[in-house]
Amino acid sequence: VQLVESGGGLVHPGGSLRLSCAASGFTFGSYWMYWSRQAPGKGLEWIATISPFGDNRYITDALKGRFTVSRDNAKNTLYLQMNSLKPEDTAQYFCATSRDLIVTGQRYDYWGRGTQVTVSS
Repeated sequence: VQLVESGGGLVHPGGSLRLSCAASGFTFGSYWMYWSRQAPGKGLEWIATISPFGDNRYITDALKGRFTVSRDNAKNTLYLQMNSLKPEDTAQYFCATSRDLIVTGQRYDYWGRGTQVTVSS
């Protein structure tokens, strides 16, 4: 199993980024997918969950309206669209997967290595 995040970088406040997570080594369309992030000096924060077919999507309340999760099962790729970015969004962003839905604890089966997002003027 391999999960490779991309799309991070330096962006000005108010800007947008789209993160991607390329998946391989498992049946992508049968797995739940997640985004989490870890800001400097802070713990891991759950951001989003999307069901195998993409028909159920959940975003943490604090980011609703700015972040959107989606997936393309034909491309084995997960996305996180981030708009109106703020300095407090600066973090390492990770994708993860699990065969069954994990609601709490972020004890997912597999994790990517992350991509850095820095929001700064």
